[in-house]
Amino acid sequence: MQQTAAATQPISNDLSSSYVLKNGQVIRNRLFKSAMSEQLGDAAHNPTPGLATLYKRWAQGGIGLAITGNIMIDRTALGEPKNVVLDEQSNLEPFKKWAAAGKLNGAQIWTQLNHPGKQIPNFICEEPVAPSAISLEGGLEKGFNTPRALTEPEILNIIKKFATSARLAKEAGFTGVQIHGAHGYLVSQFLSPRHNQRTDQWGGSLENRMRFVLSVYQAIRDAVGKDFPVGIKLNSADFMKGGFSEEDSMEVVKALAKAGIDLIEISGGTYESPSMVGHKVKESTLKREAYFLDYIEKVRALVDTSLVLTGGFRSSAAMQSALDSGATDLIGVARTTAVDPDFPNKLMEDSSHKQTLKNLTTGVKAIDKIAMLDIVWYEFQLARMAKGQNPKPNLNEWVVFGKTMASAGAYAFRKRRT
Repeated sequence: MQQTAAATQPISNDLSSSYVLKNGQVIRNRLFKSAMSEQLGDAAHNPTPGLATLYKRWAQGGIGLAITGNIMIDRTALGEPKNVVLDEQSNLEPFKKWAAAGKLNGAQIWTQLNHPGKQIPNFICEEPVAPSAISLEGGLEKGFNTPRALTEPEILNIIKKFATSARLAKEAGFTGVQIHGAHGYLVSQFLSPRHNQRTDQWGGSLENRMRFVLSVYQAIRDAVGKDFPVGIKLNSADFMKGGFSEEDSMEVVKALAKAGIDLIEISGGTYESPSMVGHKVKESTLKREAYFLDYIEKVRALVDTSLVLTGGFRSSAAMQSALDSGATDLIGVARTTAVDPDFPNKLMEDSSHKQTLKNLTTGVKAIDKIAMLDIVWYEFQLARMAKGQNPKPNLNEWVVFGKTMASAGAYAFRKRRT
């Protein structure tokens, strides 16, 4: 087993101990807020003031490193109606306020940069783009249109847009960037043989399929310099027949590590198979809490890049066990911080602290899936904190569904009128 990323790490491996990336950036503890969709962009897709309020709350709550919700690099390709976009048309002032709030109390804040590819609801976009013209399945084809295959000039232009967004994030004061390469979005689509069936240099072999993510990384690195942290969120696997496999994922990890990426967050799944929220996860894995621990243990033996394990953690004990194993350097938390922004502080103060999350359902599985209840219920909690309110752990699922459908319907109507 290789050593962790920084050979000079403190002897302590406690949740409260600091961690130093290879480039020297110090993360004040081992708790990493993984990205969640906030849906707090304004009409021009700039950050609303509520985003600064929300991230100030998390910084005060003890998080070491917070990753923003996915910020889109192209305002013609939105994954959700109220996405924030960071490009040359953006007003950087609200981004600067957001970054400043996220850095309070010694915390770090990185932007997660994303392009949704085909994962754009049809009420937002009539013709999304993707590596290949292949529809989503599993019932999702009703809400997501068949994409058009990207041309090579379009691919190169998207790579430039990632670099532009990263440069602007650095200018705005964020302390790093993360490429969203998981959960079925565009980078993930290029990596998957199920979704990428191109016959040019961007598809076919794994070497070709990983060309896009490596090109995105290199373009970002060229834009921000060697000392600015660049990370990635990567699937351990898609958990779909013919999709991105664990073996493919490990090869991509090795290639990214060789290229010099600073931090790799391990997750898994897609809209079609949402393993990142516990879909079809084994009972034994749920009890252990860490969904992708077996995978990251294998990765640790391959690279010395800093690693983050996200998915399933609920207790101090399980988090500490994962750190003690040496498999991960940081612990990713997300939904737990949406219902309790002080969760990090409580974990570090009490070695027996544990949080239980509500099993979300309207009682009708089809409605739960259509409404993407596992995502939007938490967005409502984030919206409350953005207003300076406390989360509401007993928020009714039907209320969330009704408000979500009303909002989506209104947005769809506006799109038809414009």
